[in-house]
Amino acid sequence: MRKTVDNKYCENCGFGRKSIFRELSKNDFEKLSLNMNCNFYKKGQVIFFEGNYPGGLFCIKEGKVKVYKIGSAGKEQIIRFAKSGDALGYRALLVGETYSASASALEDSHICFIGKETVFELFKTNSSFSFTMLKLLSRDLEDVENKMVKLAQKPVRERLAEALLILKETYGTDKQEYINVSLSREDFAGIVGTATETVIRLLADFKKENLIDTKGKKIKITDLKNLVSTGRLND
Repeated sequence: MRKTVDNKYCENCGFGRKSIFRELSKNDFEKLSLNMNCNFYKKGQVIFFEGNYPGGLFCIKEGKVKVYKIGSAGKEQIIRFAKSGDALGYRALLVGETYSASASALEDSHICFIGKETVFELFKTNSSFSFTMLKLLSRDLEDVENKMVKLAQKPVRERLAEALLILKETYGTDKQEYINVSLSREDFAGIVGTATETVIRLLADFKKENLIDTKGKKIKITDLKNLVSTGRLND
């Protein structure tokens, strides 16, 4: 079960100042904080389910999240990664539809929830917030279109190389330069849309080619230039 944690004003939250709420006034931040619940989600715990109606908006205070769909064969397809400061569930909330995907924690995470009445009030009274939300929706549409084109045109090897680069860009690296998120090989298969065995083989190939190094689930990009070339990101 999710566990409620102490709630601090968004204004004093470093990630709150980097989130969609960054344009709010001090008064709006205070209102937001009074109508927000911050919860603790354990690694693997589902935040919301595909097909359910949203009751509000989620904002990641600390942690990492994957957004995914389940195909007809029961296979998971990861469509997005999110990090501290990112919002979740806004598209379904704004258009009044059910969630088109599910979300779960990739690691133990603190995630805040703001009820839809509060979100809609901000949308009506704060033009900067409204514009930020519209930009998010536009970016999401562009990302989906680009992803569909790449899935249709790129072979699995190129998609996996690109996925590693996206993960590094999204989550950064630790002091030893390993990508700062631990994913199972099944997760990687869910990112690029292939079998787990294929991912295992390709990662082994990348390691033999000195493109990456691995330590358990952790991956380090050791040859950025050639990995970019492998992903054909300069074409």
